[in-house]
Amino acid sequence: MDLLKKLVSIGSFYIFVVTINDTIMKDFFEGIEDLFGLLLAPLDELRALELDSWFLANGLNWIFMAIGFLAFLYWMKQLKSFNDNNEENRESTSHSFLG
Repeated sequence: MDLLKKLVSIGSFYIFVVTINDTIMKDFFEGIEDLFGLLLAPLDELRALELDSWFLANGLNWIFMAIGFLAFLYWMKQLKSFNDNNEENRESTSHSFLG
């Protein structure tokens, strides 16, 4: 009789643990779903805007391209200033792998 009581208590404990873990994990992943649904809502608006205006929908891409182009111009200006001051060592032995 003791063995039967122990098996029933172990079985009910197992069912309790499995049920609790399932609801906790389900709540956890639903929380992640809600968080990303909220964080990515502006991108859904951009996707809906594409039907009206392609240029406005890709405005974020235009901004990133402008930033990249300005960074490229700044980098080229810096390289030109170093080149004009002859600060770079242009000998063939300036790097060990060149010989």
